[in-house]
Amino acid sequence: MAAASQETAERERFAFGDNWRRFLSVLDENRIQTGERSLCKMLQVSDLNQKTFLDIGCGSGLFSLAARRLGARVHSFDYDPQSVACAQELRRRYFPEDPDWRIEEGSVLDAGYLGALGCFDIVYSWGVLHHTGAMWRAFENAARLVAPHGKLFIAIYNDQGKISERWRAIKHTYNRLPAALRFVVTVPVAIHLFWRPVLKDLFRLDPLASLRKVRQERGMSAWTDLIDWVGGYPFEVAKPETVIDFYLRQGFRLTRLTTCGGSLGCNEYVFMR
Repeated sequence: MAAASQETAERERFAFGDNWRRFLSVLDENRIQTGERSLCKMLQVSDLNQKTFLDIGCGSGLFSLAARRLGARVHSFDYDPQSVACAQELRRRYFPEDPDWRIEEGSVLDAGYLGALGCFDIVYSWGVLHHTGAMWRAFENAARLVAPHGKLFIAIYNDQGKISERWRAIKHTYNRLPAALRFVVTVPVAIHLFWRPVLKDLFRLDPLASLRKVRQERGMSAWTDLIDWVGGYPFEVAKPETVIDFYLRQGFRLTRLTTCGGSLGCNEYVFMR
């Protein structure tokens, strides 16, 4: 979308798709299978046969691919045209010309676009709605896309109060800097985030344990996740109780919750209509 490209050019939005494009160079079968397992675990299923799956903010396309391999009919969309290109590349690699995997540019804030999509058995949006600049409206719009008895699987940054405010300032600073100078933010953040776990890993004689954990949980890359975290702007957060209360009022019930223990990161929710 032209708006996304303009916001990125004006340094008011992180270039999410550019980061995901680099991730595709390390994507392999093991990562894809890890993504499949993480989907099945949270959704409490063994496959997605005969299900429709909507991926809001498909990013790299990894979880659209995982859902398609699990048997779902998939519709992927993203606000960032480079993210759309990433998903299209994965479809080209694994499901060329597949009529059951549709990929488009679109915004979860665009009511007109969403109104033409219909409803889905599974609506998935991991770490996306808090980057829209209008998180609560995105919550409401995502809810409308869930079919009766369908599931909504989202992941939202945890609200840490003043700490979250500081992170918002760091992210905004990162995006305002020229690309050649962004290392002055990235390097201190990497040291801040990783020195404790890496030190523990060294004492355990397993220096890469923490980095492997990122891959083992969702098939992602520690470096891609770091850049996504440092640059991820716009940036909003929410406490678990506020997210749960919001969706209860929308007629959902919570079926699964995984929190980040009150610290940095995302809380994962699965709701059923």
